[in-house]
Amino acid sequence: MDPCFDQRMLINRRQFFDHSCRGVCGAVGLAALGDLLQGSLAMAGEVGAPGVPLSPHAAPKARRIIYLFAAGGPSQIDMWDPKPAITDRFDQDLPDSIRMGQRITTMTSIQDRLPVAPSIYKFARHGECGTQVSELLPWTAKIVDDIAVIRSVHTDAINHDPAVTFLQTGSQMPGRPSMGAWLSYGLGSLNRDLPSFIVLHSSWTGRKEAQALFGRLWGSGFLPSEHQGVFLRSSGDPVLFLNDPPGVDRRQRRGMLDALSDMNHLQQEAIGDPETTARIAQYEMAYRMQASVPSLVDLGEESERTFEMYGEDARTPGTFAANCLLARRLAERDVRFIQVYHRGWDQHEILPTNLPNQCKDIDRPCWALITDLKERGLLDDTLVVWGGEFGRTVYCQGALTKENYGRDHHPKCYTMWMAGGGVKAGQVYGATDDYGYNITENPVHVHNLNATILHLMGIDHKQLTFRYQARDHRLTDVHGHVVQDLVS
Repeated sequence: MDPCFDQRMLINRRQFFDHSCRGVCGAVGLAALGDLLQGSLAMAGEVGAPGVPLSPHAAPKARRIIYLFAAGGPSQIDMWDPKPAITDRFDQDLPDSIRMGQRITTMTSIQDRLPVAPSIYKFARHGECGTQVSELLPWTAKIVDDIAVIRSVHTDAINHDPAVTFLQTGSQMPGRPSMGAWLSYGLGSLNRDLPSFIVLHSSWTGRKEAQALFGRLWGSGFLPSEHQGVFLRSSGDPVLFLNDPPGVDRRQRRGMLDALSDMNHLQQEAIGDPETTARIAQYEMAYRMQASVPSLVDLGEESERTFEMYGEDARTPGTFAANCLLARRLAERDVRFIQVYHRGWDQHEILPTNLPNQCKDIDRPCWALITDLKERGLLDDTLVVWGGEFGRTVYCQGALTKENYGRDHHPKCYTMWMAGGGVKAGQVYGATDDYGYNITENPVHVHNLNATILHLMGIDHKQLTFRYQARDHRLTDVHGHVVQDLVS
């Protein structure tokens, strides 16, 4: 690949169409261009127009999504998928009939054996539905009637970065648009003064050596850049360079943007690069955000009762509790996709020390968020998703004792939950074997999960496509189907 050659060829093609449209071949050029654009614009005309909600493929059950992402791989066996049958099999080798030669990571493939480590945490049934939840999640247990617990999610990747990338973009390879970008592109924005896709990062109290998260996880990939996620910081200015520099007032800023817009429009007419249009939209959004963001992040407007719900951590910017509260405020303002990241779930060792801290970070805030949305009449059209990129193994990584163990990555089955926005709540979907190693009922592949999420937003995952490098791309690649049992 020669980027310089590609750029020269790109300019030549643009110049060809530009000259064709001005000459005797203008009609042919326009006809060809219209045919090329037909596939990309077939969904709803002006795809991704800022501030203009577009027509979905079907009646949506949800208007917006709050995606609570537990990066690192939460241990489903210790939180959501009880395995009482292995209580008496402590330190026994994982049977070959269960593993069936399936691949494991290099971190445990060097071990002489794979000793079974039953969870030390007790499970109990909760709610009218009777869903079993670990003692690590006493607050979340109160909302089981409002959520669907999916115990049979499985993925293709076994290591963190490709697994996170796969769940968020539909591909293990970097460079694809994230789910939030796809929704921004496909449905547009519901709020003229805020981006349709906002990202929040949370502090954590579990394992400090957490996996890094990269901006491409909320990037727009090959979609126009106006659809990428906007990261709100918890300290300093919420968005970098949002404030005007000293000596520049709003009137001057408006005049500068108008002049810049005129120049960009001239460039757009001459070259036809869609990124020029995206850049104009981004400048305008940044100008409007100067007024909308300060009031958004001012949690001082919230009542004491609200802070009692979310817990004292909600008073500290950047905590998971504070970000859940901020996510509710974003939902009230009709932000289309709100991504909340929480790292530190990679419990390879001393799980009984780190996992309780991680659960404490999220337990009460998750309950508060669902309860708060429900009380405000927002849960019916807000889809809430919680989960990570994969689960953890039933066997121990490293030394095993009755009080201490660690777990390795396990992509073959793990647990996520969904609430609101058309989800059939109060159910446990899918099942795994006695060891929590293989799925025995209703498997849900990542592509099926994403297809279902898009369906709840009124989108046919097969029709939301973008042509790039001579291929129609989509979030679910060439796979996936809607899990109708999860839809109310």
